[in-house]
Formats: sequence, C-alpha cells, structure tokens
Amino acid sequence: MNKIILIGRLTRDPEIRYSQGTNATAVGRYTLAVDRRFKREGQPEADFISCTVFGKGAEFAEKYFRQGTKIAVTGSLQQDNYTNKNGEKVYSFQVIIDEQEFAESKSASGAGTSLSGTVDAGGFMNIPDGIEAELPFT
Repeated sequence: MNKIILIGRLTRDPEIRYSQGTNATAVGRYTLAVDRRFKREGQPEADFISCTVFGKGAEFAEKYFRQGTKIAVTGSLQQDNYTNKNGEKVYSFQVIIDEQEFAESKSASGAGTSLSGTVDAGGFMNIPDGIEAELPFT
C-alpha cells in the first residue's frame, strides 16, 4: 500500500496549469513545508514536499489556498527520475494528492477576525464564566 498523510504550510501560492487536448484537466502544484517531529541541532526543522493535484482538487487549491495556509493532504508517494545534461541519473519524489483540506481556521491562521477569549497553550479557548446557560449541550 502506498499512502501518505501530511500536515504542513504552503511555501507559496499553488501553480495551476491546464493539460492540452479536448478534455483539458487542471494540474496544480505546490510545496508543503512539513515540520519534523524531532529537531536536531544543525539539521533542518522542516521537510519541503512537492505535491501535485489534478482536476477539481487543483481548481480548489487555486481558488482557496495561499502561501502560509496550513493544510492536510493524503495521497501516494511517486518517484520520478531523469538523466541530466551530465549523464547523471537524478531522482525526485512528489506526492500525488487524493484529498486535501484546511488544517486550521482562518482566524487561527491570522487571516480572520480575532476571537474574543483567551486561548491556552494547547490551543483551546477558555469558556467565560456564566455562559453555560447559553450552550446547546452540557
């Protein structure tokens, strides 16, 4: 089975092109900066993963994804190789995206309005005292 799940931030706006022919298909490409779980001194803190998405997914990425947006993707890892001008074999990897979605709200990314309330270190908002009567659940 070849399945990969990544959560990271876009390093730049997605680049969208359309295939040639009678049934032109949108092809989107973007790079995802994925933080490493364990950081060692002198080592990079993130990996930069090339991603490719097709069709409606590419059109969605073009319309809604912007540099810095935190997204979650699932797909499959694909290896590409070619021979360069010097006759050396060059290998690269990319993720072919099956699913993509936002991994945080607009307000959490700083693009929306600020929330009225304090957020603790775990990212949860503290509920003000006396609001229990207004909540639809208990």
